[in-house]
Amino acid sequence: MKRNKTKLPGIYLGLVLLFIYLPIVLVVIYSFNESKTTAMWKGFSLKWYRELFQDTAILEALQNSLVLGVLSCLAAAVVGTLGAVGLTKVRHRSKGVVEYVSTLPIMIPEIILGMVFLAFFSVLHLPFGMVTLVIAHTAFCIPYILMMVKARMAGMDPALEEAAMDLGASPMRTFLDITLPLIMPAVMSGCLLAFAMSLDDVVITIFVNGPKLNTLPIKVYTQTKFGVTPKINALCTIMLAVTLAVLAAGQLLRFLFSLAGRRGVRRGNSGNHLYSGQVTITEDGKSG
Repeated sequence: MKRNKTKLPGIYLGLVLLFIYLPIVLVVIYSFNESKTTAMWKGFSLKWYRELFQDTAILEALQNSLVLGVLSCLAAAVVGTLGAVGLTKVRHRSKGVVEYVSTLPIMIPEIILGMVFLAFFSVLHLPFGMVTLVIAHTAFCIPYILMMVKARMAGMDPALEEAAMDLGASPMRTFLDITLPLIMPAVMSGCLLAFAMSLDDVVITIFVNGPKLNTLPIKVYTQTKFGVTPKINALCTIMLAVTLAVLAAGQLLRFLFSLAGRRGVRRGNSGNHLYSGQVTITEDGKSG
């Protein structure tokens, strides 16, 4: 087979990466710009970071977004994990319909979901605020975790759970000791995706937000009417740095765990070889 010697694939990949990451690089660069506008570069400065940490409104909005994201992910993790585990155990004809309905929130346009939540909470006379935000964000975060865990459950050997129950473990003990540790990576992946979706949601939050509560996306959106200051660039740079640090820490932990697992396997193999050698010598009668 002849190899493609043209440079078009590399050029195309470079253009795609440039299109994706150039805006991020510009945001980071202009967060250190002394000028208030991004039209010109006046010199390196950290004043926007100082003003950011003095702006209580933005910090309060960031805190609200983080609290909202964590609470929504925790609630969605419980519901989505239990739902995925339950769906894999069900053999009813309506299983496909339930699975389809469970993923509807990520297929319905957000503006329709926002109007539905607005009408629903109005009928229930719930005061709009953090409670309605958590309920709405949990509703559209559940499918992300449910799909991740369901895919992991599909690839898991059911004989593991059956063996645990044959040895006398109760269904709850089997779930906690066998199933949950095996699906935990999928749960964490779904939670990270759901947290990211909750953190940057604007449309649904506008419909179910209260008048006294602000989230970071809403705060940034309202500032666009009067001009976004480089403080937002500084905030984006800090959040990007934290995200990269978390990803690097996760990769480091994954590498350390895999390294420890390889060492454990090597020690186990060396012990098995030693034990089999002792058995061979004993059977030959040359040694006790």
